[in-house]
Amino acid sequence: MQVYFWGTRGSLPVTLEGAAIREKIRRALLKADGRRFENAAVAERFIDELDFPVRSSYGGNSACIEIIGGDHYTLCDMGSGLRPFGQQVTRRHGTGRPQTYNFFMSHVHWDHIMGFPFFTPAYIPGNVIRIHCGHPTALVEEAFRRQQSSPCFPVEWDHLGATVEFIQLDADRWHEIDGLRVLPKRQPHPGDSYGYRFEQNDRAFVYSTDTEHKLTLDPETEAAVEFYRSADLVVLDAMYSLNEMINSKADWGHSSNVVGVDLCLRAGVKHYCLFHHDPAHGDETIHNILGETRRYAEIAGDGQALQVSAAYDGLLINV
Repeated sequence: MQVYFWGTRGSLPVTLEGAAIREKIRRALLKADGRRFENAAVAERFIDELDFPVRSSYGGNSACIEIIGGDHYTLCDMGSGLRPFGQQVTRRHGTGRPQTYNFFMSHVHWDHIMGFPFFTPAYIPGNVIRIHCGHPTALVEEAFRRQQSSPCFPVEWDHLGATVEFIQLDADRWHEIDGLRVLPKRQPHPGDSYGYRFEQNDRAFVYSTDTEHKLTLDPETEAAVEFYRSADLVVLDAMYSLNEMINSKADWGHSSNVVGVDLCLRAGVKHYCLFHHDPAHGDETIHNILGETRRYAEIAGDGQALQVSAAYDGLLINV
């Protein structure tokens, strides 16, 4: 399996404003310090030497990731990152080669479904879109229809060209879907959310966003640890820093970077990827949180290896 990130933000999409771009350019010029670049290759090598927040960005689209390795297209959530994914596959296949898309929804809060009205394949006859979720299908379908109705959106749901199916998955039970073994898990979040464990060829990937773990409720904590057990990759809601969780954002439905480390260490996870970044956090803040998380993982791990990364739009991870 491979995991590709089309959107990594929580709550709402954000843009990289002009002032932030100007600051990146300023820092890059200061780093260059009068260097001359004989050709583009030399310039590229210099860019690669810059810190990530200067040379790049953690992105601005809300949650959407693609799992590469199933029989058809497989994605988790439909945030604004779904739009560029849809543009890419439309360029690849055109309108005359129908495709099947399997979506696994954590829940139907707006930031996780807002990309669907702009998903080009949904308007192409012959395409099949299967929307899997742990919530009742009537609730899920109502959320999609509401956002695509007057006066919220100009194109009504019934004008879609693709065939759309809603499928409820039982939690805590394995399902065989498109060459993947899938285990849904109900998670603590306002209105509940669902995480998913995907397995294929002795590899395991867990998508676990919009969940608040406090490590104070033993049965709940143990259930999360078992869900993550020995996973090769866990993409986990780490919207807040530990300081934010303690001082202002407890019970907001999201976890902290440090709690993610504790859970992954207890579960023997190989790679922990911070996800669902706070829209109030700029690139520098996310990068600092990543550094703090890695230092904490080294200390708390006491020799146990845990790779820690932070998701960004365009990141590809081999599971």
